[in-house]
Amino acid sequence: MSSPSKRREMDLMKLMMSDYKVEMINDGMQEFYVEFNGPKDSPYQGGVWKIRVELPDAYPYKSPSVGFVNKIYHPNVDEMSGSVCLDVINQTWSPMFDLVNVFEVFLPQLLLYPNPSDPLNGEAAALMMRDRTAYEQKVKEYCEKYAKPEDVGTAGKEESSDEELSEDEYASDDEAIPGNPDP
Repeated sequence: MSSPSKRREMDLMKLMMSDYKVEMINDGMQEFYVEFNGPKDSPYQGGVWKIRVELPDAYPYKSPSVGFVNKIYHPNVDEMSGSVCLDVINQTWSPMFDLVNVFEVFLPQLLLYPNPSDPLNGEAAALMMRDRTAYEQKVKEYCEKYAKPEDVGTAGKEESSDEELSEDEYASDDEAIPGNPDP
């Protein structure tokens, strides 16, 4: 039986080798981003999301924590935090699964078969049950607005600090200051 850290390394390497774009968050192998495409033949087709993955110390015996960084309209995904309804992964998780399963099975199944009876986004769940066509239209609008391929690189950057502001942003602030500059 291999150690959880060896298994974590193996699963991460397997994910990186299976055509997923993986971006490490820090030096450890416990937190990273993965680029995820919406499943074909679904209202999410064409959408690209940056998924934040956190592996618990007990991985693979405990399931990874998974959340959408850029917005998605879905009954089982919290619209503000992007966190995925934990039951989706936790109920079916087993150490036999790996990270590739999360991106090739769990997340596509979540998007293809939402569960409006156990929502994290009550508005999406209600709309889905009341008017499936309007729900799918709103999903497509969110894809168009928040999940274009170029959005993946900027997702999560809204939390930038003042130090990361460009000179243009500083210049516009200076113009609004009344009075004359100091000599």
